[in-house]
Amino acid sequence: MSNKPKITKISRLLIIALFLSSNFVFGQKPVPPIPAEIFFGNDAIFSQLVINRDFAPNSKFSLFSLATYTASYDQEKGDNELATINQVNYSVGRGFSAMVGVNVNSEVGLTPVIGPKHVFVSKTFLSVSILSFSVDGDNDLGFFGLYEYTPPINENLALLARFQVLYNQGLGEMQHNRSFLYLRAGLKKNRLSFGLASNLDQYGPKKKFKENYGLFAEWNF
Repeated sequence: MSNKPKITKISRLLIIALFLSSNFVFGQKPVPPIPAEIFFGNDAIFSQLVINRDFAPNSKFSLFSLATYTASYDQEKGDNELATINQVNYSVGRGFSAMVGVNVNSEVGLTPVIGPKHVFVSKTFLSVSILSFSVDGDNDLGFFGLYEYTPPINENLALLARFQVLYNQGLGEMQHNRSFLYLRAGLKKNRLSFGLASNLDQYGPKKKFKENYGLFAEWNF
């Protein structure tokens, strides 16, 4: 993965396609809830917003977007990080889909990606697994997973356990680029979730390590 932001012709076309498709999706009514999280840690404040919607009730196309921002308490700009995953998916059945998208990171810039995706949803379990391959010449291979388990305690309250993972590997030099493990454990009451949180991040070939522990709250808009 290169260290300088870049926008290729392919990237521009993907951005335009994603913008147009997101406008179409947002025009659908009614829309599913959007989970928004704030996490106050010992080292930084972390926020996350997730959108996962079909274009229409019977459409094979869907939009997946995830945005995170980490802001250090000491206001060091180098410690602040913005990252987004933006994908258009085409369903091929049984939860599997083919995706094309753009990943954006404040450290490395914009990366167009393609790959397979799988989603499973039940009353108590959510699973999102995405394998991505960059098409901008860097030849990066990435895996993203989001898994949430919410077994009910009673009609209005449930336990919550969430496991979110990312691993990105440069295939050219076979070196680690970026990885993280985000853990959440707590309670879910109607639209509100809250509890304990930890973010474990690694950066670059030397796997520079950062850790953040604290409390989180999430609201489903």
